[in-house]
Amino acid sequence: MNVKKEDLLAKASKWSKIAPPYHAFYRGKVEVMPKCAIRSLQDFSIWYTPGVAQSCRDIEKDIDQAFEQTSKWNYVGVVSDGTRVLGLGDIGGQAGMPVMEGKALIFKYLGGVDAFPICLATKDPEEIIQAVKWMEPTFGGINLEDFSKPKCFHILDTLRKEMPIPVWHDDQQGTAAVILAGVINALKVVGKKMNEAKFTIIGSGSANTRTFYVLESAGVDPKNIIMVDSRGALHQNREDLKGTYKWDLALKTNPDMVEGGNKDAMKGSDIVIAASRPGPGIIKPEEVSVMADDAIVFACANPIPEIWPWEAKEAGAKIVATGRSDFPNQVNNSLVFPAIFRGALDVRAKTISDEMCIASATELAKYAEDKGLSEEYIIPTMSEWEIYPRQAVETGLKAIEQGLARKKLSKQELYEHADYIIGRTQKIVELLMKQGLIEAPPPEPA
Repeated sequence: MNVKKEDLLAKASKWSKIAPPYHAFYRGKVEVMPKCAIRSLQDFSIWYTPGVAQSCRDIEKDIDQAFEQTSKWNYVGVVSDGTRVLGLGDIGGQAGMPVMEGKALIFKYLGGVDAFPICLATKDPEEIIQAVKWMEPTFGGINLEDFSKPKCFHILDTLRKEMPIPVWHDDQQGTAAVILAGVINALKVVGKKMNEAKFTIIGSGSANTRTFYVLESAGVDPKNIIMVDSRGALHQNREDLKGTYKWDLALKTNPDMVEGGNKDAMKGSDIVIAASRPGPGIIKPEEVSVMADDAIVFACANPIPEIWPWEAKEAGAKIVATGRSDFPNQVNNSLVFPAIFRGALDVRAKTISDEMCIASATELAKYAEDKGLSEEYIIPTMSEWEIYPRQAVETGLKAIEQGLARKKLSKQELYEHADYIIGRTQKIVELLMKQGLIEAPPPEPA
């Protein structure tokens, strides 16, 4: 490589040095701002008492008026107990707040969604379920974030069944959607077909479990997949898997019952998808070297991928993707969750289905293909914000098609609203920065 490895490592560690002083400078990343006109204090007779009482009566008579006369239609709760924050593990809700605030910031800037970080002081699944249910009158949707497995499956499944608004777990559905988009295009670049390619999925936690089911729904043959957990490849002779969520995965995948670890599972594989533990060294170069020609490696662990991209390339990988913005091919949930929620909120969807995620992922992949695919461009970047309204449209249309939408809008109506609300947010931020109402950050530390 032309760039020295030491320089790449320094670049990769740079953001951890900058983040603490920047966070301390702004003392948080999101705030509540008025969105209504305040011409004089007399206007509070409209926005608050006595005028507001009539709006309350309207909602009492017709609960759907909450979507018309309050911001419920655009409110999302970003809920976490802090038990699996990034690659940091169980650090608790308080320490997880910077991540939830960051999530809320991305929701607003890239999706025009008003999202609120809500870190809970409980780790009990039933208490979490009850807490989220209690919040339903306020929110149009719930984004579950950084819950440990296996309770994350129970929490998501229960809330999806029992709440009348969309509830999703971004670590599951968001990760699956963005990985699918990357897979679609990576296979096109190397000239391989989705239904014929051999997959190795390293890690069988919440992200990769949902990724498996979404890939299956999108046309990948489960028989062409080998999944690996901390004890090795999953297969139906693994007695330890019976009675767990992994048993269905073991029954569907690895028909040849390949045993062993990463290297055994990766032998002859066309594509490896890893969402396991922060690296480097979780995937070794010698394991990549036994993959098929024109191999594809998705090393998605944060904050450090399972293998550095240059190591994977030197070992024979044709395409490498990570979850980081400082390397090519960032496979990051931020490319999908703002748009998927934008589309779901705009049609007042009752849930977010896998098919809605696939519709969003397909549009994401198509956008990159239209711009021109390459080994270092299989998926758009977050700076290409025009992809978000397009994904929102396809998400909303799929919800309407599936009978999951309370509000039916045309493709044009969906696009115009998504384009306006996302563009408006970015213009407001730009204006506030120009006027100094959002201060410039301090100099970067040496």
